[in-house]
Amino acid sequence: MGSLKALILNTSLKSLAETSHTAALANEVQKIYKKEHVESEIIRMSDYNIAYGISPDMGDGDEWPLIYEKVKEADILILGTPLWLGEKSSIATLVIERLYGSSGETNEKGQAIYYNKVGGVVVTGNEDGAKHAAASILYGLSHIGFVIPPNVDTYWVGEAGPGPSYINAGQNNEFTKKHVEMLAYNTIHLATMLKKNPIPAKGNLLED
Repeated sequence: MGSLKALILNTSLKSLAETSHTAALANEVQKIYKKEHVESEIIRMSDYNIAYGISPDMGDGDEWPLIYEKVKEADILILGTPLWLGEKSSIATLVIERLYGSSGETNEKGQAIYYNKVGGVVVTGNEDGAKHAAASILYGLSHIGFVIPPNVDTYWVGEAGPGPSYINAGQNNEFTKKHVEMLAYNTIHLATMLKKNPIPAKGNLLED
């Protein structure tokens, strides 16, 4: 049995050259993955040309197929998003739509391609909406086949209205640090279990 692979998709609206609070929180999760010998990668989605649509490849320079290959290789998929008007980012929505576009593909057993993969979410913002955004993302992942462990919604939000963000004010928040641990270790635990004992094919094949 090979080592676990985790992929973190940062759906910040900022480019890689700009500081991302979502990336900073995702980095805390990645530190635990490194400590536990889980291979991991963070991708800033705004630096890729991801077309709108629900086909696996929209053509005309669409770079989603590059990301999708990494998703297929991963045992753990984490979506990171900032909050805008209490919602996940537009890029997070786009990623969920593109994941859905390939949900008709199957694994070697005939199950949905995302079966036996584990999902989680990282959220940052300086207003309310973290639980709403997490619920939306985690449901979307579950609906297309990902397994969602307990307590895999890691988040930090500041006071209502403009104010300091995660890097400036949230890095020592004990609640957030505890949820970073729970997300990292619970995704590792469940991904390890599924690697050893995959979900049986009976009752969940896309085509019987």
